Amino acid sequence: MKFNDDIRATTSGADETHKLGRSLAALAEPGDIICLYGDLGAGKTAFTKGFCHGLGYNPDQVNSPTFTLIHEYRGKTLPVFHFDAYRIKNVAEALEIGTEDYLYGEGVCLIEWPQRIMELIPPEAVHLYIEKVSADVRSFLLTRNPKKPAN
Repeated sequence: MKFNDDIRATTSGADETHKLGRSLAALAEPGDIICLYGDLGAGKTAFTKGFCHGLGYNPDQVNSPTFTLIHEYRGKTLPVFHFDAYRIKNVAEALEIGTEDYLYGEGVCLIEWPQRIMELIPPEAVHLYIEKVSADVRSFLLTRNPKKPAN
């Protein structure tokens, strides 16, 4: 992604989270990996809907890949691979489903619950930390420097 300094933002509601995703999609480049951290309901999927929308995809067709593990969106400016690693038991299982092919491909990978497969995440990945401040307010930090998340 094309940014130098950490990016911080606060949103009030799903619409603003969607807009933030759309805005940050303008920074996307082939091969980007964005690790998404946040509790259940923090806004990871809402952000991803906006991000995909920013790359030309229909946000109504973007949803959480909780049970399928990976959703692929192809045919626009950049392919997007949306992972939900929450149900992945271990790195071996992640390798079995071909995770490395996506991580080292030309698309953009957005990975929810990346801490489950951190051994596979390349050091050049960027990290988006989402904190639920209140029922509608979310705090975002996009950084190149991973930290140990609480979740």
